[in-house]
Amino acid sequence: MLKSKHFDFKVVKKHARELRGCMTDSEERLWKELRNRRLSGYKFLRQHPIIYKSNYKGLNYFIADFYCDLKKAVIELDGLIHETTAEYDKFRNSEMEFLGMHVLRLKNDDLLNMKETLLKIDNFLKSIP
Repeated sequence: MLKSKHFDFKVVKKHARELRGCMTDSEERLWKELRNRRLSGYKFLRQHPIIYKSNYKGLNYFIADFYCDLKKAVIELDGLIHETTAEYDKFRNSEMEFLGMHVLRLKNDDLLNMKETLLKIDNFLKSIP
């Protein structure tokens, strides 16, 4: 009899911690603006695991760049790599939306105008009931 694989949350947490330790420059810049409830009092988590049920592999997970639990909102920063992963990004968005989350994707270049980007994020969060 085959043993079923056990989903190990410790592995997921370790992966998230590793990603927090090697954030991209863009992620670090945005994190400075979002941390400690700096944006309209919203609490954000960085490199936050999102667990979902896959039809074929049981439980699986994504690591969201930034997550606001109060609004069930995910902020994703898209760098150059995302030019080649559009289909996967679309899949991630649909899975997170299926879980009741709201996703806002920003390009790294959007951070060149940080005030405008923060206003966009703030408006996005306020539009969520």
